[in-house]
Amino acid sequence: MSSNYRIKIGHINFLNVLPLNYFYANCNDKNFEFTMGVPAFVNAKIKSGLLDLSLISSIEYARQSENLILLPKICVRADSDVTSIILISRKPIDELDGEKLAITAKSATAHCLLKIILAESYGVKPNYSVESLSVENPVPNDSTAALFIGDDALYLNLHRQKNFLYYDLGGEWKKLTGRQMVYAVLAARKKFAKDYSELLQDTCQKIYNGLKFGLQNKRAAINSVLDSKPFTYDELDKYLGGVIKWDLTADGIDALKIFYQLAQKNNLLEKVPTIEIFGGD
Repeated sequence: MSSNYRIKIGHINFLNVLPLNYFYANCNDKNFEFTMGVPAFVNAKIKSGLLDLSLISSIEYARQSENLILLPKICVRADSDVTSIILISRKPIDELDGEKLAITAKSATAHCLLKIILAESYGVKPNYSVESLSVENPVPNDSTAALFIGDDALYLNLHRQKNFLYYDLGGEWKKLTGRQMVYAVLAARKKFAKDYSELLQDTCQKIYNGLKFGLQNKRAAINSVLDSKPFTYDELDKYLGGVIKWDLTADGIDALKIFYQLAQKNNLLEKVPTIEIFGGD
């Protein structure tokens, strides 16, 4: 194992992981090479072998489980309402059968989550269209509803328009299953974990400590983005830690298993993966 190996780390560039973003922005470890992007971007990067480890969509871990191993302690989850995965609709959610529903091109987990909720809770099957959506025109003129995630969804949820109905997918999942929802997980390629086990162990600890650093400096982290994001300090303070949580628990693993089972039931996943966690934690 070479001590000079540069670890290729992917990360989701959303506010829901601002504490980690803040650590990475202030990290001087020369052995870390970061690639940032929306979930769909980093999902593709780790699949193609261009990343050693990354925070990725939880559904993507299931799809790539033969080649990935879950890293302990860190995820992105919410106990109920998530406020940043939002369905915006011209009609009530139970009237969307056969209607055109535009879904953001940025996501993976949210696509599956939406399809599961609409099928299992409401018995409807819209006509889905993956598109680049804009906050200026949230529901395209030719669509009945649209799915947003991340910072755009958070903004639209906080600035609701009277002519639309809003549905929080975290809250909908809680109503359906009674469980929390794990939206993203930290995973590494199995080959990297095998070839660089000690290095990965050390990196996991550094990332975990980095998350703690970001949380300890949450005020500074929030202040660092206020000039570039359309949110107030109080809005982000409530969102980060009040709504979004980052600890991967046993309950979270159980919730993931339910998500994967329902994804397979609805033909969104070929098989339910055996969840393997690095280090056995």
